[in-house]
Amino acid sequence: MIVGLIVACEAGFWLLLAAGLAVRYLLRLRRTSVALLLCEPLLEVVLFVVTAIDLRNGAEPSWEHGLAALYIGFTVAYGHYTIRWLDGHAAHRLAGGLPPPKPPRFGMPRAAHEGRLWLRTLLAAAVACALLQGAIWFVGVGDTSSLRAFQWVALRAVGIHGLIALTYVLRPKRAPVTQGRSDG
Repeated sequence: MIVGLIVACEAGFWLLLAAGLAVRYLLRLRRTSVALLLCEPLLEVVLFVVTAIDLRNGAEPSWEHGLAALYIGFTVAYGHYTIRWLDGHAAHRLAGGLPPPKPPRFGMPRAAHEGRLWLRTLLAAAVACALLQGAIWFVGVGDTSSLRAFQWVALRAVGIHGLIALTYVLRPKRAPVTQGRSDG
């Protein structure tokens, strides 16, 4: 049941996002668009409440509950970023706006960009681990090893992403050198 709800929340996220951007740029109804986009966090609240009710009703903590916590953590950290990114592209494509700025590709500006993304991953893991720890305390006695395992999954994701971001600091990618050709 929880996995189905996670899939429904993900589908709902993209449907609300598409509807919100379509209403904003095709119908030019900004307030309605904002209302639709503000419904996005309600999906995570519903997932959180249903997961808590499932555990309260005696469900054994499982990977499904862990996945729900990871999903909520990810949407807390990356949801607004994703909406803002897609809003820039929709403004460009549908409303004739300027193309959105691309992330830096080289040097320390790229390293700083990767560092900011890593901080989002850190936030996602912190939220997920806090929700998982709350679920462990909520359940009390019983086998909570699957919830602990998902805490480690979140921490590993932070570690792996941190190592990747660190490589951009230690060995920043350099812009290609263009050499002018003389035809004479």
